[in-house]
Amino acid sequence: MADKYFVVKQKALPEVLLKVVEAKRLLEAEKVMTVQEATEAVDISRSSFYKYKDDIFPFHENARGKTITLIMQVDDTPGLLSNVLALIAEYHANILTIHQTIPINGIASLTMSVEILAISGNSSEMIEKMEAQVGVHYVKILSRE
Repeated sequence: MADKYFVVKQKALPEVLLKVVEAKRLLEAEKVMTVQEATEAVDISRSSFYKYKDDIFPFHENARGKTITLIMQVDDTPGLLSNVLALIAEYHANILTIHQTIPINGIASLTMSVEILAISGNSSEMIEKMEAQVGVHYVKILSRE
């Protein structure tokens, strides 16, 4: 069976997985020299680190050069789509496809495939800013290739 991947928000992750990510960051930044030091610094066991280290990574670190497909629900407000597209342009990402449904009761669904380029900014931050736009009900990641 092929590996299955999930994209989940940070708040849904168990604390041990977040600590593994932090230990990996410490090792990569060479703030500590050994796995033992990194695991002690974040207060997890070495066995937990080794168990999960190859299975979790921050989304933005591995998204560059990738395509993400987003779905969002938005109010039918003039200029809102333009604001979302401007935000994507601000992060130097490339829109590959875009589809908006006809608004029902003043709300439309929007599906976009966005290519995250080497020059793009932090894609997690970009998505958070999309969600913060007035009139955007939610933004969800459907897939990442």
